[in-house]
Amino acid sequence: MSTDAEFADARHSPPIPPQPPRRPVPSGTPGPDGDPQTAVLRRIPAEPPVPAPGAPATGHPVPPRPTVPPPAAGAQPPPRPDRAPGPPAPAAPAAPTPPPPAGRPDAFRDTAAFHLANSQKLWSDSRERGTGAPPAPGSEPTGPAAGRPPRPPWPPTAAPHRGVVPAPGAPVMPRHPSGRRPGPRLLGAVACLVLGIGLIGGAAAGSWLSDEADAAPPTAAATFAKGRDVWHNTPADRLFPRTVNGLGVGPGGADRTWTRIAVAPDSGCGGAYDPKLAAALTRAGCTRLLRATYADATRTSVITVGAQITKADQPGMRALNTRFSTKSLGTRTDLLPLPYAAKGTPAEDFGRAQRASWTVRILTDIPVVVYAVSGFADGRTVAEPQPAEEAVRPGATTAPAESGLGHDAKGLADRVGTDFRKAAGSPTQTTEASS
Repeated sequence: MSTDAEFADARHSPPIPPQPPRRPVPSGTPGPDGDPQTAVLRRIPAEPPVPAPGAPATGHPVPPRPTVPPPAAGAQPPPRPDRAPGPPAPAAPAAPTPPPPAGRPDAFRDTAAFHLANSQKLWSDSRERGTGAPPAPGSEPTGPAAGRPPRPPWPPTAAPHRGVVPAPGAPVMPRHPSGRRPGPRLLGAVACLVLGIGLIGGAAAGSWLSDEADAAPPTAAATFAKGRDVWHNTPADRLFPRTVNGLGVGPGGADRTWTRIAVAPDSGCGGAYDPKLAAALTRAGCTRLLRATYADATRTSVITVGAQITKADQPGMRALNTRFSTKSLGTRTDLLPLPYAAKGTPAEDFGRAQRASWTVRILTDIPVVVYAVSGFADGRTVAEPQPAEEAVRPGATTAPAESGLGHDAKGLADRVGTDFRKAAGSPTQTTEASS
């Protein structure tokens, strides 16, 4: 049974005064049971009889009455503990307790006064047993160290997966941060991403390599071999354009414009040159001969330009160019190319006697011989033809020079030679000496 004295703060509890001596009850006064003004909480039952030895015990025995009397008047109260109570103060000698009145029970041990009177003894007994005062805040509880549970080690190891019992002594592997392994969809997406990046990188690398290969200039041997096939791999309009504009190539730096009026079918080289020129070109051989005829903007001059595809190799073409240059075979009037006089065109009357100027070019980077021959469109004859390189010189007063026929032959030969080189993929413009 809990008491108020065990939980009350002794610092705020006043000392209990001693009980005054009781007066004898006069005769005729009713007892506590018969006094209507007396509040009796409950009567303590009489002590049960002591059972005989060997008899079964019935009920609970009544504890003995305390023998410590309440403190007398003037006694010092117990010290007020701050955090832990100190040694108890010596108690004053207790005053003699008067005998209880007649007709009243021995004591009411369930009253507050009884517990307050015995609080000092209860406090002293609890201190002696070491269980009365609670431990101070922040202090360790007393007792044997073996009675305290051991602290868990820090930090704790990761727990294994559910349903998996690790082998004794085996290291515990850390769990996946997300608590589960990546699924097959995620792995498939990652694989597709890596594959796509690889394909894109490979395509980019291949494109870069192909661009580098395209940008690299072809070798001289590859260009020479390709030039041998341009006559049947390239459209005629690219080799012989319909209109050719010569900026500043006319007499006095004037502009010239030529329009194509006829294209001859590809053929052999027989009947295309004078006999001596044909003999000079025989060493190079003839694979094909291509020809076209142009007229100037005024329709007063006509020009035939031709390209002979040879069978010679590159050293043979260089040797032929050297022979024409050193022996001046391109300036001899008995070594002229023949014009292509297409019927029904302004060049219909263009024959041997109408030839006024000419030029022959031996190309060394591709197996091609380019020539051009010019004359008057009205069919007039020219007694002394003049090479184009001589007719374009400043101060020349000959008929081919003043009429611009030398400029027409040179300008068209330069343009057709450039078109054949472009078709063969030649990276540079080779300038040969005029033959």
